[in-house]
Amino acid sequence: MSEFLHLICLNCQAINKLPRVRLDQKPNCGRCHEPLFKGQPVELTSATFGNHIDRTDIPLLVDFWAPWCGPCKMMAPAFAQAAAILEPHIRLAKVNTEAEQALGARYHIRSIPTLALFKGGREVARQSGALNTQDIVHWAKSH
Repeated sequence: MSEFLHLICLNCQAINKLPRVRLDQKPNCGRCHEPLFKGQPVELTSATFGNHIDRTDIPLLVDFWAPWCGPCKMMAPAFAQAAAILEPHIRLAKVNTEAEQALGARYHIRSIPTLALFKGGREVARQSGALNTQDIVHWAKSH
C-alpha cells in the first residue's frame, strides 16, 4: 500500500497527492485551497466522471439517479447522510442519468436508483433500489 493517495479536488478538479496519514485531517486542495472533502455527494458529469474513477485512490460510490424518479428522491437525503459518515475513506457521487445518458448507457444502468462502487478504476459492486442511510453505509463498507 502506497503511503500517498491521489485525490481529485471537487472545486478545481486538480489531482492532489496526499500523504495517507493526512486523510483524516480535513485536507485542502494544493491548487485552490478548497476542502478535498465536504461531507456531501459530488455531482459528476461526463467531463468529470473519468478523473474520479481513474485518478482517485479511494473508493468511489456512485448513485445513478434521475430527477423524475420517486425512489431516487426518497433516497437522496440518506445518500447525503452516508457521505458525511463515509468520507474521507469513500467518496460519494451522484450521476443524473437523465442529463448524462451516455454514462448511464456506458455502465448499463437499467433501473434507478442504482449504486455502483468503484475501486482502482473498475466497478466492484452494484446495488439497485432505494436504501436508507444505515444500509448504504453497511453495503459500502462490506465491499
